[in-house]
Amino acid sequence: MTEKDKMLAGELYDCGDPELMDLWNRGKNLLQKYNALDYSDQAGQMVVLDELLGARGEHMQITAPFYVDYGKFIFLGNNCEINMNCVFLDCNRITIGDNALIGPGVHIYTVFHPMRAGERFNKSLERGASFALGRTAPVTIGNNVWLGGGSIILPKVTIGDNVTIGAGSVVTKSIRSNVLAYGNPCRIIKEI
Repeated sequence: MTEKDKMLAGELYDCGDPELMDLWNRGKNLLQKYNALDYSDQAGQMVVLDELLGARGEHMQITAPFYVDYGKFIFLGNNCEINMNCVFLDCNRITIGDNALIGPGVHIYTVFHPMRAGERFNKSLERGASFALGRTAPVTIGNNVWLGGGSIILPKVTIGDNVTIGAGSVVTKSIRSNVLAYGNPCRIIKEI
């Protein structure tokens, strides 16, 4: 099993694996192109996004700057709008449904590291450097979801359809459909 296979399976993996570093560098280079494009060059933006992302729907927009780990593990539905300064750490699959509004500065994390400090780094220095060890879990965001600015979505979270997450929330657990939720930690406030 490769380190990429382990990463996508949620097993402990070496973040500095050469195959993963190649994918990481590819994503960063495509982001550099994307973030440098003129805001009015929508056709050019879509060309780069088609190469960067796992898949994207129609009629969507990502306002630069935008940041990812790999890009290829991000899947966006139709009519998605992602505002500036968003960070998607896609070491596992991030799926966002149709009609999503992602506020500025939203962070979506699929990766986490061992709790014990001594277990966080690869002890092998064959490559001349020590790299972090990690585990992953996917994040799924349903249709018609609005994530307020500055929200943080943690690994293994599923957010149902028709949900509003208030600005600055830290979503540590899954949120069912048709609710308003906010806070740190994020909790359901009411049905909507």
